[in-house]
Amino acid sequence: MNSPLRVILSGGGTGGHIFPAIAIANEIKLRFPDTEFLFVGAKDRMEMQSVPKAGYRITGLWISGIQRKITPENLMFPVKLISSIYKSKKILRSFKPHIAIGTGGFASGPLLKAAVDKKIPTLIQEQNSHAGITNKWLAGKVDKICVAFQGMEKYFPVEKIVLTGNPVRQDLLEISSKKEKARKYFGLKDDRKVVLVLGGSLGAKAINELIEDQLELLKSNKTHVIWQSGKLYFERFKKHSEEDGIQVHEFLERMDLAYAAADIIISRAGAISVSELCIVGKPVIFIPSPNVAEDHQTKNALAISSKNAAILLKEENLSSDFEPLFLEVLKSKSKQKELSENIKKMAKPNATKEIVDQVMELLSAHNWKSKKN
Repeated sequence: MNSPLRVILSGGGTGGHIFPAIAIANEIKLRFPDTEFLFVGAKDRMEMQSVPKAGYRITGLWISGIQRKITPENLMFPVKLISSIYKSKKILRSFKPHIAIGTGGFASGPLLKAAVDKKIPTLIQEQNSHAGITNKWLAGKVDKICVAFQGMEKYFPVEKIVLTGNPVRQDLLEISSKKEKARKYFGLKDDRKVVLVLGGSLGAKAINELIEDQLELLKSNKTHVIWQSGKLYFERFKKHSEEDGIQVHEFLERMDLAYAAADIIISRAGAISVSELCIVGKPVIFIPSPNVAEDHQTKNALAISSKNAAILLKEENLSSDFEPLFLEVLKSKSKQKELSENIKKMAKPNATKEIVDQVMELLSAHNWKSKKN
């Protein structure tokens, strides 16, 4: 009888890779409280702080991503990769995991490659509609691949793919009952429509500058604006909080209440944000970042907008197209209803549970049994 379960997880570089790994660990812990966990990340990246805050142990590898141009860091990449695979093998020998789980980002490559070499069961989760470099590299080697979008056989062996969706925060699964609480939380004392603006925790320069340029439009159309400017831009834009109906926040601690308060949402199109917004089911205008690997945010947004479930607005068209598109959504109840109903159809609220079901199937196939069995 193989218990307690030992699980090693790797994913990082950005919150979009770290959050799913933590969500998967939390679901496994819920089912098997005595599970031993170890996370593996990249030294000096945000996972080295985020994972311990979530209550899990983490160790770091000397690894970094490949830059898009020739740099000293790129020349060092082969050395870092070999070093990280070697260290990963040492970690695996010491921890002896029953399964290795990767959620993307360059740190997961060496760890999952080493796990495959040691014949440890392996599962990866791809958040985006356009697969990342690390997961594409690992796809032919791992046992299972959980994905969030249809059509991923373009990147992965079809027999390994399971469509599960992306893990999302559990407090988002039921927000309709939180409307009144949300309005009190944000001090909204009248029935004006609420526009929620999201550019990520650090912020999005183009979105912030767009909202500043369009404040008169927003105010003249009697809207409240809950505007998350992000850490990098808060000092520049916080002055607008003094204007009627405008709230500028560096960060929104209660995203469930922000979503509950919103009537229309303007957002980047990172994979986790897209998955959350499908569950939230509000009209969305996606403004994808063009400055990400292989333009994957545009592809994420297209996967939704092509089903008439959201509006896609490219940064290059903001000055000409924002006003007519925004006013169409704001003033048309039928458009709001159409977008809301269509985006809800794309939601995968049980993604985390389904991913862990796949983990358990893989463990069972490799003869691991819990004490419950």
